[in-house]
Amino acid sequence: MKCTVCRGPALIDLRRHNANFCAEHLAKFCRDQVERAIHDFDMLEQGARILIAVSGGKDSLALWDILNHLGYDTAGLYVGLGIGEYSDVSGRFVQKFASERGLELLEVDLRSEHGYDIPTAAELTRRSPCSSCGLSKRHLFDRAAIDGGYDALVTGHNLDDEAAVLFGNVMRWQMDYLARQRPVLPERDGLPRKVKPLVRLTERETAAYCVVTGIDYQVDECPMAAGNKHIAYKELLNEMEVASPGTKADFYLSFQRRAVHQLDGTLAEGRESLGTCDSCGAPSPSDICAFCRLKSTTARENR
Repeated sequence: MKCTVCRGPALIDLRRHNANFCAEHLAKFCRDQVERAIHDFDMLEQGARILIAVSGGKDSLALWDILNHLGYDTAGLYVGLGIGEYSDVSGRFVQKFASERGLELLEVDLRSEHGYDIPTAAELTRRSPCSSCGLSKRHLFDRAAIDGGYDALVTGHNLDDEAAVLFGNVMRWQMDYLARQRPVLPERDGLPRKVKPLVRLTERETAAYCVVTGIDYQVDECPMAAGNKHIAYKELLNEMEVASPGTKADFYLSFQRRAVHQLDGTLAEGRESLGTCDSCGAPSPSDICAFCRLKSTTARENR
């Protein structure tokens, strides 16, 4: 197997692109795909201050490396979720990555700073762990981006992630969720601009990028994610991809090109003016935001 670009020995085949790449040209391919996504969806401007939500996994660390390589002014944000050894190991990977490259890293510890962790929240509130986790991270990411004056909050959602979410939303025709499923959501009412530059890359491609560029990352999946319906959606889409390479990219990118803008009215209807939370001051449609309600519930149950 030879590299499509240089004809040297290839390390990976990408059937959906009908291409094979050596280490050098795989890294270039991944960076080019991110740069193309940034351009096509008007995500970021050079000189912008960017806050990257990093988990210690392959996607967020690959993204941080790529954006740094492309010359963006970046800082990372890691939220310690308190999920036992998994969180401890994830945090160490993030710290090592930032330290080796001299990059700025912000850290928030959910237990010490807000009085609960994800396992405790899931048990006491009887919410799924992923629900409590997502709610907590969204609030903390938004707050850090706004308080730090960053121009954009960037997350490592890849093509597999976005195609699986789109699949689930289409299965249920959840129009409000479909309207919001865009690579860029503009800032509004005290919420930051949110950007997903990995939408043209799969998990396999970001993992390979980490290997060829020497990025160490948390390999294990979150132990609390078992049963998450999006994992099943990913497996179904992977089966389709094997039978017809390019299916996931066609599904997601065609939705962005041909359908999502027909939902602009639905998006506007769902964007009623937000007030502020009486407790923390964050944007909220109610007097107390969902994050503060979660904190209050865990504090009350812990008494």
